[in-house]
Amino acid sequence: MFLQRTSGILMHLTSLPSPYGIGTMGQAARDFAAFLARSGQRWWQILPIGPTSYGDSPYQSFSTFAGNPYLIDLDDLVAEGLLEREDLEGVFWGADPTRVDFGLLYRVRFPVLRKAARRLLQSPPEDWSSFLREMEDWLGDYALFMAIKDENEGHPWWDWPEELRRRQPEALDRARARLAVDVAFWEAAQYLFFRQWRALKDYVNRLGVLFIGDLPIYVAEDSADVWAATDQFQLDGRLRPIEVAGCPPDAFAADGQLWGNPLFDWDAMEADGFSWWIRRIDRQRAFYDLLRIDHFRGLESYYAIPFGNATAHGGRWRKGPGMKLFRAVEQALGPQNLIAEDLGYVTKEVRQLLRDSGYPGIKVLQFAFDTRESGDYLPHNYDRHCVVYVGTHDNDTALGWLNSVAPEDRAYAVDYLKLTEAESLHWGLMRGAWSTTAELVVVQAQDLLGLGSDCRMNIPSTVGCNWLWRALPGVFTPELSARLYHETKLYQRLPGQAPSPS
Repeated sequence: MFLQRTSGILMHLTSLPSPYGIGTMGQAARDFAAFLARSGQRWWQILPIGPTSYGDSPYQSFSTFAGNPYLIDLDDLVAEGLLEREDLEGVFWGADPTRVDFGLLYRVRFPVLRKAARRLLQSPPEDWSSFLREMEDWLGDYALFMAIKDENEGHPWWDWPEELRRRQPEALDRARARLAVDVAFWEAAQYLFFRQWRALKDYVNRLGVLFIGDLPIYVAEDSADVWAATDQFQLDGRLRPIEVAGCPPDAFAADGQLWGNPLFDWDAMEADGFSWWIRRIDRQRAFYDLLRIDHFRGLESYYAIPFGNATAHGGRWRKGPGMKLFRAVEQALGPQNLIAEDLGYVTKEVRQLLRDSGYPGIKVLQFAFDTRESGDYLPHNYDRHCVVYVGTHDNDTALGWLNSVAPEDRAYAVDYLKLTEAESLHWGLMRGAWSTTAELVVVQAQDLLGLGSDCRMNIPSTVGCNWLWRALPGVFTPELSARLYHETKLYQRLPGQAPSPS
């Protein structure tokens, strides 16, 4: 690993300012990267960037291999000549610049992207054919999946005609011919996404900033991933899940969490050398410089809930692949730069898997002061080889947490960290993270800006109120950059400032 003693900011691309309803890979992203570089930050962490499905969660995607067309920057397409300025004028992109309106975007953005795709395909770029070859192991299935989904008014693949559900070759050939224009659009959208992503990553890396990506352990049931590889998942004869993913009831959620994702058939995956996972990791490492594996503990053992249950009650723990998966990945791809998101119900077996893998685990400062839990997250218990957050995208903002937590927990945090109103409480929480021995500290952009619960990114097990927050233009000021740089230097987290202690 090459974390050294550094720090970074968690800011999803959709949260960037933009006149077109959602943050993108355009100028605002380049400006934010420059802000990070000026502020002494080594890392920019983002959430998954796959195409979102029902509920708009980046953790429920139509494809684990594809990019989200919403993130394609429209101004950059104008600069390339793939859109005209008038294509963007007169389109209502939303009334609230601090919130993403995903329903509106679904209606207005794709017609604009189809114009750009038509112009692209009228005179394909020189690397069009090589792009199709590079992505051939997933792109054809994804583009056909999206085209058939559009033809079926967005219905999930298990409600399609039987011959398409079961991918009968003759039916797929007819669909490719019948939907050739739509298939080409979805391929072109991916070309535009990957071209812009690679340009952005190159720009960000040249500034000395590196990307941390996020890989959900599971994929959505209504995805090209499951439709194209049903043999890799625990499905019944009707191609529906036998059991689904989630978390058991605990002190934080009386009914547990019912995620609903289909579970992997680990025996089948092991039998073919984990080839699906190897392809998945290989694609993700082309996106990012460091990859966070979400729900790492599910690779040691995972909670399986009977399909059709209304809550997570009645599930059972089943063994995962453990180190067999990581050994197969490293044998195929070499050593990987990974972070293990080891939150949740952590057993001695999960701790052993973390040690065996050598990957850094995660500590959340907000968890340290919960009187219902042990003190495992208190800073004086951290080892060096970990990644510390004040809170992740699944937690409240720092100020939101302080204002809503139990009075005894707040009092404990204030006393332990010596928080004072004079320095602003959110800065005190961030200083509590930066001052630890952890190799890497990541804070949310909302905490850097001192925002409250209304700017929280996600409330787990809820739908319709998440993934919406956006920053206003101009909030990442030179004054904020200077203060962040000072704190980063104070705690010796500037890139190259201090080696990790031996």
